[in-house]
Amino acid sequence: MQPEKFYYDNKTVRNFGIATVVWGIIGMTVGLIAAIQLFKPGMNMGNQYTTFGRIRPLHTNAVIFAFVGNAIFMGVYYSLQRLLKARMFSDALSKIHFWGWQLIIVSAVITLPLGLTTSHEYAELEWPIDIAITIIWVVFGINMFGTIFKRRERHLYVAIWFYIATFVTIAVLHIVNSFELPVSLFKSYMVYAGVQDALVQWWYGHNAVAFFLTTPYLGMMYYFLPKMANRPIYSYKLSILHFWSLIFIYIWAGPHHLLYTPLPGWAQSLGVAFSIMLIAPSWGGMINGLLTLRGAWDKVREDVILKFMVVGLTAYGMATFEGPLLSLKQINGIAHFSDWIVAHVHVGALGWNGFLTFAILYWLIPRIYKTELYSKKMASFHFWVGTLGILFYAVPMYWAGFTQGLMLKEFTAEGMLKYPNFLETTLRIIPMHVMRSIGGALYLSGVIVMAYNLLRTAKQGSLVANEAAQAMPLEPAHTIAKEGAWHRRLERRPIQFMVLALVVILVGSVIELMPTLTISSNIPTIASVKPYSPLELQGRDLYIREGCVNCHSQTVRPFRSETERYGEYSKAGEFVYDHPFLWGSKRTGPDLAREGGKYGNAWHYNHLMDPRLMSPGSIMPEYGWLLNQTLDTTTTIAKINAMRTLGVPYAAGYEKIANKELNKQAQGIADDLATNHIKVKSDKEIIAIIAYLQRMGIDIKANKTAN
Repeated sequence: MQPEKFYYDNKTVRNFGIATVVWGIIGMTVGLIAAIQLFKPGMNMGNQYTTFGRIRPLHTNAVIFAFVGNAIFMGVYYSLQRLLKARMFSDALSKIHFWGWQLIIVSAVITLPLGLTTSHEYAELEWPIDIAITIIWVVFGINMFGTIFKRRERHLYVAIWFYIATFVTIAVLHIVNSFELPVSLFKSYMVYAGVQDALVQWWYGHNAVAFFLTTPYLGMMYYFLPKMANRPIYSYKLSILHFWSLIFIYIWAGPHHLLYTPLPGWAQSLGVAFSIMLIAPSWGGMINGLLTLRGAWDKVREDVILKFMVVGLTAYGMATFEGPLLSLKQINGIAHFSDWIVAHVHVGALGWNGFLTFAILYWLIPRIYKTELYSKKMASFHFWVGTLGILFYAVPMYWAGFTQGLMLKEFTAEGMLKYPNFLETTLRIIPMHVMRSIGGALYLSGVIVMAYNLLRTAKQGSLVANEAAQAMPLEPAHTIAKEGAWHRRLERRPIQFMVLALVVILVGSVIELMPTLTISSNIPTIASVKPYSPLELQGRDLYIREGCVNCHSQTVRPFRSETERYGEYSKAGEFVYDHPFLWGSKRTGPDLAREGGKYGNAWHYNHLMDPRLMSPGSIMPEYGWLLNQTLDTTTTIAKINAMRTLGVPYAAGYEKIANKELNKQAQGIADDLATNHIKVKSDKEIIAIIAYLQRMGIDIKANKTAN
């Protein structure tokens, strides 16, 4: 039998590498601007398209799906071909995948600043883009499995296990979390409501971190780290245990994002239990990586690429220890909604995802250009300035989280809240936010240096677009001696492997999701809770458009500190008409769940026009355009019909009189503002958003009065 000659596709790898660097710089720059806005409101630039609420999701999407996403595809396309000894299945599919993914990112860059968002964290893109993501993900899957089927290597190496698990799980997560009812071309309502929507979103959100930011990177770690160190992975058996336990346990942990919320207690407890168990497989992967370098620490001291890998693995270990720690209810009660979570997330993102990406870029680009890295000194500078950037970012955010979390819970000796005004705690942590932005600037400067270094590296070499290789053809399966180990047999069967991985991740998903989604008695109704009026519904959509949920939560936890500050704790039944839910994940400002009736219409008007007039020192942007822009009431009928389809009990034919009722309520608010010497037309957007703010919590207050 003669070896077969073929060519690896390096051009697609190069393209994804370029996209990784370009989108990384863009995404991190937007993040730096957003960080500065949290202590210098003027950086919102008085423009509705550049406020924190609009660019924060742009930053997260750019970093997760553009920077990390392109890095994943770069690493997968490079390693998969070499592990399987085969060119990618289809050059055409590779091109469609690359350009399709870039178009999806560009669509996010356009739509998110325009306020076209579902408000689902890490899944803000509207329904047409969700469909495009599905199509491109299927293209990637066909290309990956097509390559596996034409492989010249019988066994699937551990990295490929993680790639397979990533593909099938992200497909399930994206489809289930994207059940939306379109209202117009770029507006939809989530099919789920309230507690159900919250559970699905954080099942998705947590596992997007698990299966987009973690499992593909673990796969790349298993391939690139041994290559960089020129040593075999420490333990094959540990890799088996690591893989299967990780994908089984991870899928259950999402509810730890919803502790002390109206989510059923059994689901919260499951989330906590599995989060604690998650320490073992997570650290198993970290240990397997670090012990691969056992006996090679002299090389680590000399090789900056391995330094990036070691710090990245250490950051992964820190983040995966802290996640279970934060799932403990006593700690979660202080940390949740605070900057502690911001620090935790960025240790993983900047350390684990960022540093592994940089290491792979530094190792891979010289190889596909057949040259040496242009400057090791620049790479070393990048390592140290990046490490300092992480420290300057994370430490102040931890401090800010501890400070604010404890201040919000503090009572005086007389039993009164020591800091009843939320703004007092915000002002106290502004110096930490300044330090955070310095850390972000340091980290970004390192990435810019890396981009220059890699550009010069490419210029001094020449891309080998089609790299020649040869390998023996795959021998027929019946000629292979039967191996005793069950996993060795499974590694030869990619379809069975994929199906088993799918079953493993579906077990936890079905057990956690189905009772809450299908058993209506799990969400008890409250008689006083009524559907939103047409004006309030339009105002709620404006609230979503402006990204207010990025700074304000709408759920009061059952703590004395919160019920004293905000009012009655939240019940599941008060959210049954909320498509989507708006509980939030970070309190940069106070909770708004009981905002209705707390202040007059004039207060809200002035607060939106100039927040510092009503709250001196506020870091909230001004929303002057709400006064100038006319409310689009042409969508009211479609919105009422969509809500009725989703189960909201609007009377038959109500859509025909909805705009009449909208105008009546709007005129009432305008007349009330006029009594306070504020002249504003009733058809302006500010009237609708005031109506929504005044509705928050009113039904619960009415229920309490009735009882």
